[in-house]
Amino acid sequence: MNPNGPLAIVVGDVVRLKKPHPCGSYEWTVTRLGADIGLRCHGCDRRVMLSRRTLEKRLKTFVSRGPAWELAEQILANDTSEPAP
Repeated sequence: MNPNGPLAIVVGDVVRLKKPHPCGSYEWTVTRLGADIGLRCHGCDRRVMLSRRTLEKRLKTFVSRGPAWELAEQILANDTSEPAP
């Protein structure tokens, strides 16, 4: 496990894995989050489920982040309110 906690993954992220799928593609789209993470291959549209731990080991980099990630960044950037007493 990552010493900083679980990796922040959102639906819609495009990830690049260390080894290619048998079709030759390295890129996958995150389609489901839960106990397992659903991925869809960009080369052949094959769907697989991996545990979070397995995905974190196989992950090389993020190609692009999903729309939920951009929304969260905007909310955090615009949050200037003071905490309630």
